[in-house]
Amino acid sequence: MKAFGKHVKIVFCGTPQFAVPTLEALLAAGFTVPLVVSQPDRPVGRSQQLTAPPVKLTALAAGIPVVQPERIRENPEFRARLEDIAPDVIVVVAYGRIIPPWMLALPPLGCINLHASLLPRYRGAAPIQWAVATGESITGNTTMLLEEGLDTGPILLQQAMVIGPDQTAADLFPLLAQGGAPLVVDTLTRLADKSLKPRPQNPAGATLAPILTREDGRMDFAASTAAELYNRWRGFQPWPGAFTSLEGKKLIVHRMAVVDASTISAPAPTQPGEMHVDDRRLLAACASGTWLELIELQLEGKKRLPAAEFLRGHSPANALAGSARLG
Repeated sequence: MKAFGKHVKIVFCGTPQFAVPTLEALLAAGFTVPLVVSQPDRPVGRSQQLTAPPVKLTALAAGIPVVQPERIRENPEFRARLEDIAPDVIVVVAYGRIIPPWMLALPPLGCINLHASLLPRYRGAAPIQWAVATGESITGNTTMLLEEGLDTGPILLQQAMVIGPDQTAADLFPLLAQGGAPLVVDTLTRLADKSLKPRPQNPAGATLAPILTREDGRMDFAASTAAELYNRWRGFQPWPGAFTSLEGKKLIVHRMAVVDASTISAPAPTQPGEMHVDDRRLLAACASGTWLELIELQLEGKKRLPAAEFLRGHSPANALAGSARLG
């Protein structure tokens, strides 16, 4: 049996900024990283300029070779390179590719993944977003041994983190990235000295966090309370955000807040989706008699505006002998 000391040899697989703190922590801890694997450079922004992923830039700055294969499942050249390196462990953080069986079987210490949830909850591509969107007050990081199932592998270490009532997914990403980095270092150190025993996940507690789609940002005022819509807005920052329609045009809600219904003087009965102005606030009726204040909006083809300016320029809401209808 191979003896593992401080100089564990790691192949690191990661792509976005979320993975950068872990790579930096591994290097700072003295681990040997002979190769970094990242997704290919992609076109970014309106100019569609080809842009290198953050992990690639970090690796190159540290003098580490980087490969960016389009495919890894059936790629003889890539496989031969990893087999030649013979890593003790493969560390995977937000790489964005499914790790094939041959890679799972290659390193003696296994393939270690940092997943941004308290597994078995929120398995899938968007754990941070869905934890916030569903109103969780606690989330965290999990290190686990990868296997062929979707985030089903044995748990190694976990750390919990409080989600503030007004924190967005965008707020949590850097916090979880920074918190996860030392967790990975601790995991590898304890695996190497055999002081850490993996434990199986309880499938009964599993929930899913599927990849986000544009439609996840659509606001359904009849089906959701104000708190539920607010949580979804928090969870789906920066994308797909929150949007509805007004008079046939897309209306993006950039900022919103839950309002105490007892503070509102609105005509009754009120149907979900109706929009009212109350004491210079722009309000939207939601399910179960709850209300949202729409603080900053952007109508299709128009600029992003505070509610007061939006009202001055939007005649149906400005006229408000009655109300405008959303959705």
